[in-house]
Amino acid sequence: MWISRALPLVLPAVLATKAAALEQPIPDNPLITIQGGRFVYGDDDGPQNERPRRSVELGAFAMNRTEITNAQYQRFVQATGHRSSYYGGHPMLGLDGRPVVGVSFADAEAFCAHYGLQLPSEEEYERAARGTEGARFPWGEAPVDGSRANHGSDVCCGSDDSDGYAMTAPADSYSRGASREGVLNLVGNVWEWTRNSYGDDGRYRVLRGGAWNSDPAHLTTTYRLAYDASFRFAANGGFRCVRSLP
Repeated sequence: MWISRALPLVLPAVLATKAAALEQPIPDNPLITIQGGRFVYGDDDGPQNERPRRSVELGAFAMNRTEITNAQYQRFVQATGHRSSYYGGHPMLGLDGRPVVGVSFADAEAFCAHYGLQLPSEEEYERAARGTEGARFPWGEAPVDGSRANHGSDVCCGSDDSDGYAMTAPADSYSRGASREGVLNLVGNVWEWTRNSYGDDGRYRVLRGGAWNSDPAHLTTTYRLAYDASFRFAANGGFRCVRSLP
């Protein structure tokens, strides 16, 4: 469950025109438009908390093309005085172009709010990740492999460098694994905070997408992981932001 005591883990051309037309508060991480409408949500074959598979109506929104990186998060820290990520400056996890990890739900929420954005809802995350027809992965139905996603070993929860990276990969990696709209790493690399609570007390929030140490069972567009919102020490947990559109 842990790599070491110091690195706790979270467990188990038209598009370009649309993006350019949006206000882009994070210049090096553009917002990509996701059209509204009905889409397939949930999975009858997954864990109980993913069921039932159903049709859901959702408004249009725009989502960051990549996870928020260390460099982007550090700019926010410098502008606001907010605390740094737990792994800021780490020789591997803290590299500028890698997704920021070691942030709590409140840290992620504060970053998005600073730019007039918010964390995605579970429905937004799943729509962006699987399209409208309920694909199992952002790229379709082909299983996860090292050309499409930064994944872990076949047994939870060990790293696997056969995809090119022992831990996090650059946030703009794995173009073969992009969604139809061109959003990257919606499965693999790092788990991502959503704004949904898991349960009634708000203590736990839902993470989506799996990570660099996730086994195949956790690397789907529908897997829902409950996690303590206050925990900021996960070496494989990050986020991206969204904006609702008219």
